Amino acid sequence: MRFVSTRGESQPAGFSEALLHGLCPDGGLYVPERFPAIDPRTLERAADFPAMMAAFLRPFVDGDPLAERLDEMCRRAFDFPVPAVPVGRDTEVLELFHGPTAAFKDVGARFLAECFEALVTSEKRRGGANRLTVLVATSGDTGAAVASACHRRPHVRVGVLFPDGGVSPRQEQQLTCWDDNVLSFAVHGAFDDCQRLVKQAFRDPRWRAAGPLSSANSINVGRLLPQAAYYAVASTRYRSEHGTDPGVIVPSGNVGNAVGAFWARETGFPIRHVALATNANRVVPDWFAGDEWSPRRSVATLANAMDVGDPSNMERLFHLYPDPSRLRARASSMSVDDATIRNTIADGPSRWGRVWCPHTATAVHFREQLPDPHWIVVATAHPAKFDEIVEPLIGRTVEVPAPLAELLRRPQAFERIEPELDALESRLGL
Repeated sequence: MRFVSTRGESQPAGFSEALLHGLCPDGGLYVPERFPAIDPRTLERAADFPAMMAAFLRPFVDGDPLAERLDEMCRRAFDFPVPAVPVGRDTEVLELFHGPTAAFKDVGARFLAECFEALVTSEKRRGGANRLTVLVATSGDTGAAVASACHRRPHVRVGVLFPDGGVSPRQEQQLTCWDDNVLSFAVHGAFDDCQRLVKQAFRDPRWRAAGPLSSANSINVGRLLPQAAYYAVASTRYRSEHGTDPGVIVPSGNVGNAVGAFWARETGFPIRHVALATNANRVVPDWFAGDEWSPRRSVATLANAMDVGDPSNMERLFHLYPDPSRLRARASSMSVDDATIRNTIADGPSRWGRVWCPHTATAVHFREQLPDPHWIVVATAHPAKFDEIVEPLIGRTVEVPAPLAELLRRPQAFERIEPELDALESRLGL
């Protein structure tokens, strides 16, 4: 399997090379050169969730040095449950928040960290570079997941960039409670400024010359493929149990999670429709409504991890569907404002018997507007991460999962920087 650039001006790369590059040399994003046809029965025959994930990922890693270690890496990375829970009204909730940082980013980040460690260790044995630098821009959850997955791995150094004042208190705690090989930076600006800095670093010859550099954002194909895998698993299980193809409703910011659903469908898995729920940052729903693609400055919302005005992964969808009418026919999008997010959270216990995080609430509201049955709502974060929003609306405290509680007890350490590449470079000591 080879991976090519969405912009078509870089040489194809193997799986490991695409992971280490993160961003293509031409500034594009890696995508599979072709999508393999995977029989869903391959997953049904797998013994457990890690084996199902490996069965999906295997064709994408075929011929790569990491192929022989795939089963072992999946066993270590996916050591927490990812259940799909029926909630009535022909709806299931795919709970992606049972990992160590209580957000869906744990799935891709832990797999990516396993890949990084294996690749750098192998390179060191051959006399190559001793350490890989990983940059990650985060609007809330990605940075914590990557930091957790890579913390104290001796051959990987992580720089986490998050918007200063733009994340919840518990998110900030998770982003800044690290030491050793993880450095956290509060950037004066929005998520888009953090993402711009990461992309600038990849294009800067000084950074490339300083040593191996990669990204753990959803611009890295190694983050997206595990996300495609859990959609393959969830849709296969749903069809097996209900005899019909489900649609999936995905809270969407940088659109990487939704791209995973599209990629799972391209490989042959039974996903009827992909619905992208956004917050008040409505560049995606405006495009689906027929407007020209027009990225804009992001605005702050309750669902802050989705505060993205220029979502990178739309480039992958435009590459997959060169004809816009085909994409608009196979998917849809809705913008959900803060007032509606509040109402959906407040009504969650009585309407669904559930407590939602602000991000999942956007998908739940979208589901409530859809008359047709058989949907999987994607729950991207545990509501305890947003206690200051959720608890006043439901009138009680939300129990904190044990792994999250452990992170909340750690001391913080971070630096504030301006959104300039030189400021980041001096702090990382390149």
